[in-house]
Amino acid sequence: MIDTEQVRKDFPMYRNGGMYGDRPLHYLDNAATTFKPRQVIEASDRYYTDICANTKRGDYALAHDADVAYDESRETVARFINADPEEVVFTSGDTMGLNFVAYGLMPGLKKGDEIVLSWEEHASNALPWFRVAQITGASIKYVPLTEDGRITPENLKSVVNENTKVVALASISNVLGRPLPVRELARIAHSVGAVYVDDGAQSVPHSETDVRETDVDFLCFSGHKMLGPTGIGVMYGKRERLEGLEPLFYGGEMNARFDSSCSISLSDVPDRFEAGTQNMSGAMGLAEACRYIESIGFRNIRDHERKLKRMAVDGMLANGNAVLYNADSDTGIVTFNINGVFAQDAASYLGDRGVFVRSGTHCAKILPEFLKTQATVRASMYIYNDEDDVKALVEASRHAEDFLDVFFN
Repeated sequence: MIDTEQVRKDFPMYRNGGMYGDRPLHYLDNAATTFKPRQVIEASDRYYTDICANTKRGDYALAHDADVAYDESRETVARFINADPEEVVFTSGDTMGLNFVAYGLMPGLKKGDEIVLSWEEHASNALPWFRVAQITGASIKYVPLTEDGRITPENLKSVVNENTKVVALASISNVLGRPLPVRELARIAHSVGAVYVDDGAQSVPHSETDVRETDVDFLCFSGHKMLGPTGIGVMYGKRERLEGLEPLFYGGEMNARFDSSCSISLSDVPDRFEAGTQNMSGAMGLAEACRYIESIGFRNIRDHERKLKRMAVDGMLANGNAVLYNADSDTGIVTFNINGVFAQDAASYLGDRGVFVRSGTHCAKILPEFLKTQATVRASMYIYNDEDDVKALVEASRHAEDFLDVFFN
């Protein structure tokens, strides 16, 4: 059980008694980014106040402390997903990690090869593969969704074959929020010799992640969606996969040596993927975010989000003026539209009442074709949200047909 009143004491964004300016603060856009606890902020600041030296370069005490802090951060993140530290590459976020994977695998792709995605994919897990397909001549295939927007093992089996080289899927959609059976999907991909890429941007912050259990080849996620700093993320890869992956960036410390003949010897993994000066502050903050989430506990997070989600769904169904697209999903994402109100207008109306939600396509610009709507409104919960947030969402949604009041009152 999560004591949200106690949890909020850790978050500076709630320092004004749950107010944002002159309105209440009901932040329900956690699928976009999360608030940061003071523990994470202090851990990030510690780099600038106590270390402030580069890593992997110096032979003096501060540089040694930087190396230790960076290595310990990597070890903490690795434990968080049950990986070896050498399999964890720090990136700027999920988008960069997925580009690392896509462009790193590109030299092994050719015309006739197939890359399997789904209609649910965020731009970060669609556009890199689109571009790689354009360059190599490979083709993009889509896993068919069930009527309620699910990806099943049977549906994946229907599209993979001996030409399938990559299967890249989000383990939880940022729109419909339905968890995938990742282990089974990875097994199906491997049965035809394909690489399985897990976009974990929405799953890692909310559910326990064990890359040994799921057997994915790559997993990418962002720090800022899991209480961590912006500008830091992770690309996990099985060691043998990382060793066969072409680096995207070249520069300092990713090479063991180079000479005037243009010969380059790469550093070992993961260093070969971390060219240039790294985000030390971000790595330290991300490690602290992992520790903070572990202190809350994933079972508590799951139960808390499910309770709030059920309350929101029941309330909005009782209102009788909304279409819900994922009422039965197990995660804290509620995606909906108000009858007769465009999504952005509804979100503006809610925002005017202190209920901060997302509207639009949520960067998943293929999915509206499946949902048969131009855009949706998305509310997403996390550990510091409480019943008052949900009550405010339900009450504001009940009156959202009056959205023009935002402009004239």
